[in-house]
Parts: sequence; C-alpha cells; structure tokens
Amino acid sequence: TSDARVIDLVRDSLYVFGQALQAVGDPFEMLGFSSVRRLLRVHELKRFGEPWDDAARARVAAIKPGFYTRMGAAIRFGTKRLTERPERQKLLLILSDGKPNDLDQYEGRYGLEDTRHAVLAARQAGLVPFCVTIDEQANAYLARLFGAQGYALVHHPEQLARALTQVYVRLTAHAS
Repeated sequence: TSDARVIDLVRDSLYVFGQALQAVGDPFEMLGFSSVRRLLRVHELKRFGEPWDDAARARVAAIKPGFYTRMGAAIRFGTKRLTERPERQKLLLILSDGKPNDLDQYEGRYGLEDTRHAVLAARQAGLVPFCVTIDEQANAYLARLFGAQGYALVHHPEQLARALTQVYVRLTAHAS
C-alpha cells in the first residue's frame, strides 16, 4: 500500500537525519505522535542526552502509521520540552504527511486554528517551528499555520531525507 511506502520513507529519512545530526554533534530529540480525540500519544524515539544508537534506531524502526494528527497538541508538547533546554537556538521541526485532524471537532477549521495558535506560542517561546510535509495539498493550509517561509513541501517523498537535511542546514546556518 502507499501507506506502507510512506512510512518506510519516513523511517528511512529519520535514520539519515539522525545520523546527520549525530555527525555534526547537535543535541536532538526525536518524537513521534498520533492522537485519538483528546488523547495525544507521544512516542519517544530518541531523547535529549540519549545516544543515537541501536536502541534509538530500533525505536525508529518500530514506528507505524498511527491514528490521527492533532498537530497543535504535539507542537505544544514539543514546545514545552524545548523550552526546558539550554541551547540558544531551538528548532522544532515537524514532519507531517497531512492536515491536522482527529475524530472530534478537530477536523477542518478548528484543527487548523489550534495548530496556528500552537505555532505562534512556540515562536513567542523563542523556538523556530518549521514543518516539512509530503502532503500535496499543503500549500492550501500550511502558509496560514507556519507562515510562507515556515514550511517546505517535498513533492517526491523519496527526497524526504535530503529535504530534512537541507532545511536543517538552512535554519541553523545563522546560529553563531
């Protein structure tokens, strides 16, 4: 199925991206999430301070498509984690395959507005939120959520790993 293919590409991209971050020595945490109604499920793939080792890579290998995408809640969770970090530059990189949604009224405008507010709160907390997506419909909604310069659409999912690395380099190049 195309779902299996997408999750395989995401998994492979996370391996490559994790290796790249490890190679440059930047501290990072890698989380996955899914939701059902108001329950946000966070999957800790690699925590700050933990090595990018076989155990972390095994957790990445175990990811599978989840339920829904309550993106605002996930951004708030990530924001809280990052505000506790000592680094001056804090990048909240969101990898998404679609629009914010869930079973309840989170569909449509409510989910989009909740996500937009979470992004604004992340910026006010001093973070740089940025979304990388493979959703071909993303141009219709992501500029409103993240701003025109706050997201990247990857048209060919097999280029996801390269896109993640390029975005990271571009967003961290100004850090001194």
